[in-house]
Amino acid sequence: MKNNATAVWNGSGKEGSGKLSTKSKVLSEVSYSYKSRFEGDNNTNPEELIAAAHSGCFAMKLSFLLDAAGFSDKTLTVNCEIDFVAGQIKSSALSVRARVPGITNEAFQDLVQDAAENCPVSQLLNTEITASGILE
Repeated sequence: MKNNATAVWNGSGKEGSGKLSTKSKVLSEVSYSYKSRFEGDNNTNPEELIAAAHSGCFAMKLSFLLDAAGFSDKTLTVNCEIDFVAGQIKSSALSVRARVPGITNEAFQDLVQDAAENCPVSQLLNTEITASGILE
């Protein structure tokens, strides 16, 4: 299966702006710019989208690993923080809060690390990836 997204940029790097769209139309001409990437205005930016992709991929991988270990009743809330410094992604930090009845903390932590190492987005990123999990 192949997916795609399109970026259209107009103008200079600092003064210009762009629009992002995805095949699914979930993103349809969503604005981004220098200000959204480096100055924190309210539009999206590539690193925010990477964080969304990484947290979603990690949550799904962890869910599959928990299913395989016999834990299908679960709730996972994943946060991903991308550290973007001097024009380079330095790290991606995943943290998960989970409700998984019956699992031990040791078994849960092992699966968290497995998911962090083996979800497809983790395998794509060329950066430091860390993961932590809290059972509720």
